[in-house]
Amino acid sequence: MTPQNKARLIAAIALPLLALNVSQARAATNPAACTSPALPERMAHISIAELGARGLPTVILIPGLSSPRDVWAGIAPTLAKTHHVVLVQVNGFGGDDPGANLKPGLLDGVVADLDAYIARNKLSGAAVIGHSMGGLVGMMLAKAHPGDIGKLMIVDSLPWIGVMFGPTLTVAMVEPQGAKMRDTMAAGYGKPDPAGAQAIAARLALKPASQTLVNGWVQKSDARVSAEAFYEDLTTDLRGDMAGIATPITMLYPTSAAMPKATAEPIYRDAYAKAPHVTLIDIDDSAHFIMLDQPEAFAKAVAAFLG
Repeated sequence: MTPQNKARLIAAIALPLLALNVSQARAATNPAACTSPALPERMAHISIAELGARGLPTVILIPGLSSPRDVWAGIAPTLAKTHHVVLVQVNGFGGDDPGANLKPGLLDGVVADLDAYIARNKLSGAAVIGHSMGGLVGMMLAKAHPGDIGKLMIVDSLPWIGVMFGPTLTVAMVEPQGAKMRDTMAAGYGKPDPAGAQAIAARLALKPASQTLVNGWVQKSDARVSAEAFYEDLTTDLRGDMAGIATPITMLYPTSAAMPKATAEPIYRDAYAKAPHVTLIDIDDSAHFIMLDQPEAFAKAVAAFLG
């Protein structure tokens, strides 16, 4: 494995809860792609595809680091029967051109694009579901533009992922190492390493079909964009803002034999303790990609969330 992909593997493990749950859960995937009749609308930092009819209640789905919109393939077509489904993809992921995402300000740019899309299409009060880095984006959007989101589901993400490495750490303490990891990851651009990608996939999923999907997503993502997104995720700390986020939050977190609820729950409970309206839900026998590990339980939780 090249040094670049070793860094990408470390980055993948450093994502929320991947450090706690690594290939411990049974994975089930739906290989169908999330498609839209029309070409996605492209903005500076994201592109957006739509399913379902406008005029129905809107739900916005935001994937995580290096993940394309197809991560929602198992649930989006069903949601489209009753909802206007907005499928976000960060430019540079899923094989897309990176656009404006090759410079700092990527996460702020994603938030700005989402706010502009919501305002332009008069979708204020939409339901938002974000996985991993997408969950962080959801929190950032709720903080900066509280009217945009009616309710927020966060799928295995934390206000700051640095707490996974120690309760007394600060952004300033982890930033130098984060910068080195970013630079090493970015240096892997244009240097394919299938073995390295497979090693990452093996950490993120258990079933061969799941690993094939994740492997493909990793290889299609622009390493420069993944590097910058990872660095900004690592250095964004919203812990001090949680008390001011009035948006109702449903937080899904994974549990497993390796990470039982008694161990996992305090981590999430403490992280979201200051949020005024939060509901924690554990999904057993799952790891970071809850929607792949437990698609039926995930769909049930989403249905309850959307009401």
